[in-house]
Amino acid sequence: MEWDARWSTPGSPVCAPDWLALREPADAEARALDLVEPLSALEPPLVVRDLGCGSGSMGRWLAPRLPRPQRWYLHDRDPRLLAIAAESVPGEPVQGELAELTDLAGTSLVTCSALLDVLTADEVHRLARACIEAGAAALFTLSVTGGARLTPAEPLDTALAAAFDAHQRRAVDGRRLLGPDAGAVAAEAFRALGATVTTRPSPWRLGPAHPELTEEWLRGWIAAACEQQPALAPDVGPYLRRRLAALAAGELRAEVGHVDVLALPAT
Repeated sequence: MEWDARWSTPGSPVCAPDWLALREPADAEARALDLVEPLSALEPPLVVRDLGCGSGSMGRWLAPRLPRPQRWYLHDRDPRLLAIAAESVPGEPVQGELAELTDLAGTSLVTCSALLDVLTADEVHRLARACIEAGAAALFTLSVTGGARLTPAEPLDTALAAAFDAHQRRAVDGRRLLGPDAGAVAAEAFRALGATVTTRPSPWRLGPAHPELTEEWLRGWIAAACEQQPALAPDVGPYLRRRLAALAAGELRAEVGHVDVLALPAT
């Protein structure tokens, strides 16, 4: 069983340590805590594989909530991020491409955060099959669902959101990314294999409580939308200035949709 996926590309802004640190509190607030409860039935010692672990935020959030003892394998292609993760998540760093992870035998739980949307449909189906073949549970969190909503609303919001979502579904090196469809594709893939699947919304709620993250997200959201739809570019300068002024005044709110997926293999 093989798949060809890439994640945490060295030098990628979305995988930079500063960005990952900035988003970690919002990620923790957003994840659906009730999906962790069924994992308490897993029989220790647990073997957990964190795919695309980045700087280790998923492990820091999840490990205290799981039965012990645990053995973690931290998977990422970026050695810099793996070193950061290993400082706070006891486990074994595993550097390499997702395609190199061909056997999940002996794994209790496979988890990831903000990863599925940069995979293809084939890669997600292969990952689901690998989990089921190993008898491993899966907890996949924070897959984008699209249609970001900003308050107060502006006329340009809809066009920017549509362009951003199209950018998330773009083709990269011949791979068509799932973007906002990832969570639904993963749930369908697991159900087709007989797993019990539960999904929960896990939106980011941005605004005055996370001003730096909100600004960085907003800038990145606009930039990706303009990359996808260059005709938007002439209007985004004034738009961004208005949005940043509203943020500084404590008036801007943004809800960025995500979904968490829990899949438990049939017993």
